[in-house]
Amino acid sequence: MSTAIAYSEFGSADVLSQIDIAVAAPAHGEVAVRVEAVGVNPLDAKLRSGKRVSPPITEPRRLGSDGAGVVTAVGDGVEGYRVGDPVIVFGAAGVYASDIVVGAAHVVRRPENVSAAVGAALGIPIGTAYQTVRSLAIGSDDTVLVHAGSGSVGQAVIQFARLFGATVLATTSDRRADRVRELGATPLPYGPAVEDRVRELAPQGVTVAIDLVGTDEALAQSIAIVADKSRIATLVRGADAAGLGIRAFSGGNPVPLTAQELAWRAEAIPVAAALIAAGAFSVELGPQLPLAEAAEAHRLLEAGTDGKIVLLP
Repeated sequence: MSTAIAYSEFGSADVLSQIDIAVAAPAHGEVAVRVEAVGVNPLDAKLRSGKRVSPPITEPRRLGSDGAGVVTAVGDGVEGYRVGDPVIVFGAAGVYASDIVVGAAHVVRRPENVSAAVGAALGIPIGTAYQTVRSLAIGSDDTVLVHAGSGSVGQAVIQFARLFGATVLATTSDRRADRVRELGATPLPYGPAVEDRVRELAPQGVTVAIDLVGTDEALAQSIAIVADKSRIATLVRGADAAGLGIRAFSGGNPVPLTAQELAWRAEAIPVAAALIAAGAFSVELGPQLPLAEAAEAHRLLEAGTDGKIVLLP
């Protein structure tokens, strides 16, 4: 018997509990994975708490979309994978578990020198960042302002933008400024002085702004600094984007991602894994807790703990 984390009502982290689950053999187009690490994402906590709208709960609801592990069985029609292969899982469901069965489209091979913890940290943050950078067509002629550059998505945005040749400025706390600087961006303190400081540091102008914090101040600063509103995006205030004349990618946006945007999110995982294996991309890991301590992981997440929190089944 395998185990998983589930909840039967919306609420605080205390609603999470460990349950026993039966894991079926993989069907056509599926693979079974023994999970070695699970990435804990803010979306998980938003769904658990009810802050992100989801259907009524009629039975214990599992959570988690990102992980990493080893293939234990391969269904009919699946090519390129065999038992024992290390893989990264992304965009799946119910990944807070010791064993899962997922469609083969939700796994990619994990390089031998990429740990399970790092592989589990990719999914949502890396896919979101890469798709955002591609959607905004960021390149070597751009100067980019990233609001909240030290979080998992912010760090990935900085690195992808830099890999595409852009100059990057990023707001962050003083405590996290060194991490932002290590990734190749110029750190800026939060607050009303951002606009003046940006104009001082980038007299040539800022061409792209990406909001990862969702405050009125950050959105107003972006609109004041960037002339072309089509190159301003929020990943947090999606419901307000249309009224502001800017773009949004998920984050409550009523407009779904396009087929191209979804393809970029999937493409991001093997791209990032290869870059990490080559030493050209960095993921900051935070606390690593046993799967049974998922509730504590959510408390740490909601407290703003640094680095990517990972559960270890």
